[in-house]
Order: sequence, then C-alpha cells, then structure tokens
Amino acid sequence: MMEYIMFGLLSFSLLLMIVSLFMKDRYKEIKSELEQLSMQQIQETYQIKRKLKVLEEELLVNDGDFPQPLPTYASGSSKKEIHAIIKNQVWSLAQQGLSLDQIAKQSSLSIEDVQRIINELSVRGD
Repeated sequence: MMEYIMFGLLSFSLLLMIVSLFMKDRYKEIKSELEQLSMQQIQETYQIKRKLKVLEEELLVNDGDFPQPLPTYASGSSKKEIHAIIKNQVWSLAQQGLSLDQIAKQSSLSIEDVQRIINELSVRGD
C-alpha cells in the first residue's frame, strides 16, 4: 500500500512538473513590458538632453547678437546689470525653496546679487 502512495505522489509530481513547463510565464510579460518602458525612458531622456544641448548652443550663439548691458553704479560700488531671464530664474529657484548658496551656484551669481534680486522682486510683488 505504501508503495502505491509513493508511486502516486511521484507520478503526480512529475505530471505537475510537465504541466508547469507548458504553462505561460506571467512574469515574463511583465519583465518584457518593464524593459520596453525603461528603454523608452532612456530614449526620451537622450532626446531631451540632445534638445537641451541644441537650445544651449543657440543661446550661446544668440548671446553675441545682443549688446552687453553696461554696468550701473550705485552708491559708489560697482554693480553689473543682471538680465531679466537670470532674475526670473533666481526668483523661480527661490520659490522652489533653494538656499541662497544653491541659487548662487546655479545662476553663477554672488550670494549678494541673489539676495538683491530676491528682495527686488519680492518688493515688486512678482
């Protein structure tokens, strides 16, 4: 009797193993979709970086088209005129909660200039 039970369990396990070989792997589809999604993301990131590089190059080329603003002098100390785009960038970074040091590094300005721009724009109510 014990031999029949052992033989039955063994044959049942072999049957289950054979069936599992022919069953569709659900995780294989998920892995495939995840790989496709990550490849799309990599491609989109590459395209965005490439477009950003082109825009930066255009901005550098177009910088030569505009006359550089003359420095302005106030109260005996020299202060250079800061372009409105830079001021908007500083204001936007300040609104995002970045510190003065971080804003100064990102905008290539001194901390004093950053503070002056923030004060100027907050007074105006921009």
